[in-house]
Amino acid sequence: MFKILITGSAGLIGSEAVKFYSKKNFKVIGIDNDMRAYYFGKEASTQSNNENTKKECKQNYVHYSIDIRDKIKIEELFKKEGPFEIIIHAAAQPSHDWAAKEPFTDFEVNANGTLNLLESFRKHSPKGVFIFTSTNKVYGDTPNSLPIMEKEKRFELDSSHKFSKHGIDESMSIDNSKHSLFGASKVAADILVQEYGKYFGLYTGIFRGGCLTGPCHSGTKLHGFLSYLVKCIIHQKPYTIIGHKGKQVRDNIHSYDLINAFNHFANNPKKGEVYNMGGSRHSNISMLEAIELIEKLSGKKAIINYEEKPREGDHIWYISDVGKFKKDYPDWEYKYSINDILKEIVEFEMKKNE
Repeated sequence: MFKILITGSAGLIGSEAVKFYSKKNFKVIGIDNDMRAYYFGKEASTQSNNENTKKECKQNYVHYSIDIRDKIKIEELFKKEGPFEIIIHAAAQPSHDWAAKEPFTDFEVNANGTLNLLESFRKHSPKGVFIFTSTNKVYGDTPNSLPIMEKEKRFELDSSHKFSKHGIDESMSIDNSKHSLFGASKVAADILVQEYGKYFGLYTGIFRGGCLTGPCHSGTKLHGFLSYLVKCIIHQKPYTIIGHKGKQVRDNIHSYDLINAFNHFANNPKKGEVYNMGGSRHSNISMLEAIELIEKLSGKKAIINYEEKPREGDHIWYISDVGKFKKDYPDWEYKYSINDILKEIVEFEMKKNE
């Protein structure tokens, strides 16, 4: 039986990976200590999602409540349960704003935690594949220097720019920009995963995600844009748009499509390769457009407040070019459009209230 280790296994991406590989009859080892509740409060806890995942995948899934900052326990786990054919590292502190409150915690989780995993990977599962869930925030606020035009319900990139047709590719620099402390800690982890591939010759893949979403997202004010927006509209709670008139654009990729991309990479891995991965031109939306679509799907009217000042370094327009990944893995395709994603999240949230 093949073995896979998944960090953040109770979160959006981790739980999707647990289900995906459990169905493939892998022995799945999951790490998650519900730090999300510590970051964002009880409403963001992944505990219920974890319980549901354990019930659904009980034959193939073993869960450990381990903190990835604890390198001794991480190494003990690798020795006990490994070697692993695949490691999917999805655990993280994911918020710009929260990182500024506790910079040491943010860096220790995102950077040091990743290093702990990489070292145990190198020592105890060197023939495996290490897949890292990075972020487009490694580019900092450089995307805001692009020639962006304002339209009725969204910002859009000038059609003459090279990124206009397909989105932002991996040629964008990660230097000389404002990242936020979260972005900086993820840059450190991103480069570490690259280096373990290129320096040590191990199979590592870095996926710089746009907005990752799906019905299992424990959305909250500081993280999980679509999930939290749906919750607010359905439960008739005010939602605050922060800056850019609500016209800021994000590409959104469903958690299944991301894990499926990970699987394609794992089946034909490379050493220290970087990919931009998001909804691309296939699946993207502005905040105003999202509100309008959720209102239509739910039959409820949003209660919206506005703050004029945007978040520090917040992207005005970001759409991922997934062309490099598609070139390397041409058989990978999207399953979910932005309409499919929002329909599923709305139906999931409304069903919880029945």
